[in-house]
Amino acid sequence: MGKYQELSKQALENLGGVENISHVTHCATRLRIDYKKKSLVNEEGLKDLPESAGIVNKQGQVQIIIGPGVNDAYNEFLTVSGWQPDGAAKKVEEEEEGPHNVTYWLNKFGNFVAPIFMPVVPAMITGGLILAIKNLLVNYFGFSVDSGTAQLMLAIFQAGFTFLPVYIGYTLASQLKMQPIMGAFLGALLICDKFNSGVVTDFFGIGIPQVSYGSTVLPIVLGVAFMFWVDKGLKKIIPEALVFFLKPLLTMAIVAPVTFIILGPAGNQLSGYVGQFVVWLTSALGFIAQPILAVIYPYMVMFGLDKALSPIGIELVATLGYNSVTGVMGFVSNICIGATALAVATTIKNNKGQKGMISSFGVTALCGVTEPAFYGALISRPKALIGTAIGAASAGLVAGIFGLRVFVQGGCPGLLTFLFFVDQNGSLYYVWIAALVAVVAIVVSFVSTKIILAQDQKKAVNKA
Repeated sequence: MGKYQELSKQALENLGGVENISHVTHCATRLRIDYKKKSLVNEEGLKDLPESAGIVNKQGQVQIIIGPGVNDAYNEFLTVSGWQPDGAAKKVEEEEEGPHNVTYWLNKFGNFVAPIFMPVVPAMITGGLILAIKNLLVNYFGFSVDSGTAQLMLAIFQAGFTFLPVYIGYTLASQLKMQPIMGAFLGALLICDKFNSGVVTDFFGIGIPQVSYGSTVLPIVLGVAFMFWVDKGLKKIIPEALVFFLKPLLTMAIVAPVTFIILGPAGNQLSGYVGQFVVWLTSALGFIAQPILAVIYPYMVMFGLDKALSPIGIELVATLGYNSVTGVMGFVSNICIGATALAVATTIKNNKGQKGMISSFGVTALCGVTEPAFYGALISRPKALIGTAIGAASAGLVAGIFGLRVFVQGGCPGLLTFLFFVDQNGSLYYVWIAALVAVVAIVVSFVSTKIILAQDQKKAVNKA
């Protein structure tokens, strides 16, 4: 019996059965289940699931907060429920989920983006950390840059980043309910040796810009988005008996040249603009940008907007070689949440079970996974979040002044991800800055929260 079997059984029951499920996926910490009819969902029953730190229910999707074991929970749920991706294609009359305001569309966007980019993150983390370790071995431990070990580690790094168009092509096509292999196929075409060698110069006389698409994001996103509409149109006109071999053939015959001639170069240009905009933004706001971003980041996580930042972070590392925005604000924010949760735990005197649970939430948050602490300890204690904000503003200010940046695009930034700050040359400069920022974040958040909660408790006693 798996650890998450009981969670899966109860979740399935309270979601209205497998017939009420339209899509199942997960991010770094949450099992995300889209439902068809809200009237069949028992939200109160979902709040008490075993091995869960709570739920978030928004815009037709229940997000069950699991933590680092979410992949195991996902696989267990698929086994218990028997849900198949084909079930997502069945049309049902879905119930409205409130007004279609800005929040609605932001949630929709976040829910759509997360399954595209989150599955790619482990490959990027592994590739980035391997490169950091390789640089440390070469610079500080005498390893030859030409040694087989160093070259193998470099190959792992390149596999994690160069093949991004393949990975994202697959996940995006899957999210658009197409054959995932077709998205991967287009991504592989963008980075194949034949194109990168410069011999593919035209298509029936139409010039093809010579652009390198390794490690890029927007070109494959635009290409697969175009493929979606081509695929949809071909389904309507190709006889069913010929669909199996004719639709993929015609799809690539149409999509490939359009992507190489128009969409790919346009996406590459837009990627450059993203990097330029971020550089301009940080230059315009200076060191003030980081404290502001670090303070609001927990609420971006709360509303799922942090997932929408993943493409920006990936694009920055791919184009600039570093990320001085999203990676840093996540690092500061996560550590502050962890320190705040630990401060809350120290105020609990008569409930050892609750104190131990919140303490574990705090340690987990310090390591980069904040949902259990945020939803399980802090959101019900709004004044404690003032301590988080004070710590984030202070540590963010230090990060902004020293220009802290990460060189690995990965999830769950925290005390276990200091190698993210090793630069391309193996220098530890930003690692020491990150350590200073972490110390400020922990001390200020912990002390601020203790003071705020102590004053609040004192007021409560005086009133009594």
